[in-house]
Amino acid sequence: MARIPDSIRAARAAWNRPGRPAPQHIAPPGRGQESVWDFPRPPRLEAWPQRVRVEFGGLIIADSTQTLRALETSHPPTYYLPRADVNMNALRPAPGSSICEWKGAASYFDIVAGTRTAAKAGWSYPDPFEDFAQVADHFAFYCAAMDACSVGEHRATPQPGGFYGGWVTAHVTGPFKGIPGSMGW
Repeated sequence: MARIPDSIRAARAAWNRPGRPAPQHIAPPGRGQESVWDFPRPPRLEAWPQRVRVEFGGLIIADSTQTLRALETSHPPTYYLPRADVNMNALRPAPGSSICEWKGAASYFDIVAGTRTAAKAGWSYPDPFEDFAQVADHFAFYCAAMDACSVGEHRATPQPGGFYGGWVTAHVTGPFKGIPGSMGW
């Protein structure tokens, strides 16, 4: 597992400071729903037993009932599917990387199906920080770049803003980070 550098420890501490602004109106969850405002900070991973499916270019890119979901205050869940349930023939390593202060360094993948390519539409954490070790050998996908993503019987839509990887379904209520004015959430 990757060592957590001091700069990342400082970034984590900044996210834990009390008094961060929240939206004026938080929608209450209905029956069978969760509010993203009840999700933790710092984030956590948990097993998600419902079927999670990703489709692109006529291919099933991933299909699993052994998924992990990352939960973080103000964000819809991000789903991480195990390598065994991912069509690795459809993933091509892409240049670049990014750092998550919780999970570590992400590697990106283009998703390729026939003549179609979704650039940097998938990612993984091959050497995550120790407290997110479970996410190793799992892959996540940007919902907006795929033809269809589903959680159970619910079709997912992308988290607003284009940067984040969360999936919005009927399971969760917001408002969600990524909408205009949410930068400090």
